[in-house]
Amino acid sequence: MIAANSFIQALKRQGVGLFAGVPDSLLAPFCACLRDECSANEHVLTANEGNAVALAAGYYLATGNPGVVYAQNSGLGNCVNPLASLTDPEVYAIPLLLIIGWRGEPGVSDEPQHVKQGRITPRQLELLEIPYHVLASDSDYETILDTVFDEMRRTQAPSAVLVRKGTFEPFTGKSRMPSPGLRREDALREIVTLADPDDLLVSTTGKTSRELFEIREQRGERHADFLTVGSMGHASSIALGTALGNPRRRVICLDGDGAALMHLGALPIIGNVKPANLLHVLLNNAAHESVGGQPTVAGAMDFEAIVRACGYRYYRRVDDVAGLRRAWRALADGAAGPAMLEIRIAVGARSDLGRPTMTPEQMKTAFMEAARDDG
Repeated sequence: MIAANSFIQALKRQGVGLFAGVPDSLLAPFCACLRDECSANEHVLTANEGNAVALAAGYYLATGNPGVVYAQNSGLGNCVNPLASLTDPEVYAIPLLLIIGWRGEPGVSDEPQHVKQGRITPRQLELLEIPYHVLASDSDYETILDTVFDEMRRTQAPSAVLVRKGTFEPFTGKSRMPSPGLRREDALREIVTLADPDDLLVSTTGKTSRELFEIREQRGERHADFLTVGSMGHASSIALGTALGNPRRRVICLDGDGAALMHLGALPIIGNVKPANLLHVLLNNAAHESVGGQPTVAGAMDFEAIVRACGYRYYRRVDDVAGLRRAWRALADGAAGPAMLEIRIAVGARSDLGRPTMTPEQMKTAFMEAARDDG
């Protein structure tokens, strides 16, 4: 296996002075090492992967040195526009190195939402005419990097490295202990208890959906929630579409801070449409917890100012169960949507947290049946 700090030092020897991206579980040791060993001017954790491509492009324009953009392969879609219309050699010819976690690699077991993405990732890069090299635990990474950077200098264009599962050694950096405060799972359990039986729940990517599924299992309730297992950042737009499609039912979006930041532009659209039946619950632990706990900027953000400027009619922030119950009663007393309930939660989840045992198709069917059942 490859030591992340040695790999990062090899990149710096190639002239890299900026690392930017969105965390990935396959790249967790690499991301953790960047977080611990790079300065704020060297490493920027961006809202989405397209932002990172643009950031690396700006850095190159100022310095003449290529940047590194890291991402899970599911984030390649967010990169397509700037890769094709900004950095491409037929446009501005800006070299940068994409380091991509290869979730769903053919022959490697993974979750359903990663299977097709893993299968088509090499072809996506080929379609973009971006050369790529595969990095594995036994790879001679120095030779690969020499080849990649020679390519970029010659072509003045992006290149990519696809990183296989298990490539990097575990990284023991600064301790990140679970933080004190309300656990997300406890907040979700309380929300499920407080919600009306007719409410429709849409939950975001990662541990939020996994915990919601297990809560339903523990309570012996049918699984009729929409679990957004992929499409990070789009749960609120899915919830908006559901709210417009069934205005007689309240729709509750269970969102995360990293996901909300990824496509923050959804908020002014929700505020402009003003669905009275949409409750946007933001579970904010200021971390990308599902892929390693890397910090987001959400801990210092004033979401009340943001959502009110976007046109939301109601906002409340809570940080414990008692506050959650009080805010919920206020909503029940007639606060019209769109409303945001921000719940400040702790970092941390159970180590034995399972995954949904239903297929996406089964969950879709159950949700659609629930959404169309008006009693």
